[in-house]
Amino acid sequence: MTSLKEKVAIVTGASAGIGRAAARLFAQHGARVVVTARRQAELDTLVGEIEANGGEAIALAGDVREDIHNQKLVAVAESSFGGLDIAFNNAGAVGPLVQIDALERSDWNDVIETNLSSAFSAARYQVPAMRRRGGGSLIFTSSFVGHETAGMPGMAAYAASKAGLVGLVKSLASDLGHEAIRVNALLPGGTDTRMATFENEEQRAFVEGMHALKRIARPEEIAQSALFLASDASSFTTGTAMLADGGVAISKV
Repeated sequence: MTSLKEKVAIVTGASAGIGRAAARLFAQHGARVVVTARRQAELDTLVGEIEANGGEAIALAGDVREDIHNQKLVAVAESSFGGLDIAFNNAGAVGPLVQIDALERSDWNDVIETNLSSAFSAARYQVPAMRRRGGGSLIFTSSFVGHETAGMPGMAAYAASKAGLVGLVKSLASDLGHEAIRVNALLPGGTDTRMATFENEEQRAFVEGMHALKRIARPEEIAQSALFLASDASSFTTGTAMLADGGVAISKV
């Protein structure tokens, strides 16, 4: 069985969806978890659920775009749990689904800051902490959107930010591999979260049909892929853009 016993993890975007499922799963497999998102009440509920199942977790609400918040997350992991071994940098935003000439500069900046610049900020503080532990696993949630095989209309800022994450991961993996710090991107397909809003059942069916499996994922399924990247099961895996996309990248019908 995959084990994260004696490991300490940070999970961002943990108030719902993939982040929430991953935090629960990491704790179930033995990790002590620091969870963050903007909504304190949802984080408190998550911590209560983890503790009720025998796990350990601490919630720290805040904005991952801010350097001081990323610094505090690492400080809490080290002061409360003794260090940092895993960081699942999962928080993200889609932004307005409009063509480029209708996209406001402020909306572009918000998506890039939330999805890409926050990853840079997080890594700045997480990497030194992992060095102090002698290694670790950094995971960033990217997307099949903007990847080599897929583009989606009206998602310029989102696609650019998620493609940028893959480039960041490859560079960090090259920089940090000799220090036993692995860096990978996780690329989910369509997932049933609050970010996946459908105007009607016809639209949902269309998105499901894009996938070879003809459905979208449950958050718990994507969390299983994050668990693989977090654990020693992926000890020789670094610098990858790992698709967990239900076959959307290869589906043509």
